[in-house]
Amino acid sequence: MIVFLQGKYVKKTPAFVWMDVNGVGYEVNISLNTYSEIQNLTQGQLLTHLQIKEDGHSLFGFFEETERNMFLLLISVSGVGASTARMMLSSMKPDEISNAIANDDEKTLERIKGIGAKSAKRLILELKDKVTKSKSGETLQPIAHNNIENDALNALISLGIARNAAFAALQKTVKNNKELSLEDLIKLTLKNI
Repeated sequence: MIVFLQGKYVKKTPAFVWMDVNGVGYEVNISLNTYSEIQNLTQGQLLTHLQIKEDGHSLFGFFEETERNMFLLLISVSGVGASTARMMLSSMKPDEISNAIANDDEKTLERIKGIGAKSAKRLILELKDKVTKSKSGETLQPIAHNNIENDALNALISLGIARNAAFAALQKTVKNNKELSLEDLIKLTLKNI
């Protein structure tokens, strides 16, 4: 089991990062929450979870232990895979997910792409006893980038959203909101899908 990786961030996108660890390159799937933490770093450490399936191995990385713990809780629920868990962690912070589950807030969970009414009920039923409420007052720094819309579109596509649907939702978000950071643009767009 790979518990963490420490090295240089060779390439960073909102969906994955390439890490050089002593000359070995790893592609690590990440959420928007992790991306917002590492976007301005050139090197660092990511906590990891290795998923082994018949068709391949996938490595998921997390900046904080709370995010990895939430990811592991989410994938323990029947019908919630790693991609859905990553989508949830890209749409909401771990404490927001915990609060929604603890407060039986199905509507908040249903706003996440891939989570319907049945999945929201199952998440609450299976995880309510395991989560604890916590509050976080962190604010995220906006990103200075020349082509944020293009980066957002590519991130949405890499999260498994069809290009046409991602483009339409992105255009709607941009029309209604000006001067957003990449992370906020993606989060708002995910809510419009």
